[in-house]
Amino acid sequence: MLKDTSAHITFDYDLSSFRLTSEYHISKWLFSVALSEHKNIDKLRYIFCSDRALLQINMDFLQHDDLTDIITFPYQYDPIQAEIFISVERVKENASRLEEPFDRELRRVMVHGLLHMCGYGDKTSAEQKRMRTKENTYLDTFS
Repeated sequence: MLKDTSAHITFDYDLSSFRLTSEYHISKWLFSVALSEHKNIDKLRYIFCSDRALLQINMDFLQHDDLTDIITFPYQYDPIQAEIFISVERVKENASRLEEPFDRELRRVMVHGLLHMCGYGDKTSAEQKRMRTKENTYLDTFS
């Protein structure tokens, strides 16, 4: 049975200049995404940080020396336990490049990490297409 564990979605900020406008609203939305994917969330932690911090994590843990907008550390898939690091700077730049509002691009990245925890990949072009379709579907449910 699926249960409401949205209280276990937390948001931490390594940047003094950034805060989500409505943690509660976003938590409820993310929980509804998990429910739609038939998943429970035990502990899902989002950490918002700088490009520099995420680059260091990328090099230390994944041996990748490049900028990224998100890194997901899965601890358990069902119920979901994960930490998701997001570079606010990278999201801002991507939003500008894609001509998307920052808040929408941020939610896209947030749901992207959750979808990874629901079993969706993005290594192949087919997986990327499916991931993007899922992201758009769930972005359209945010109100």
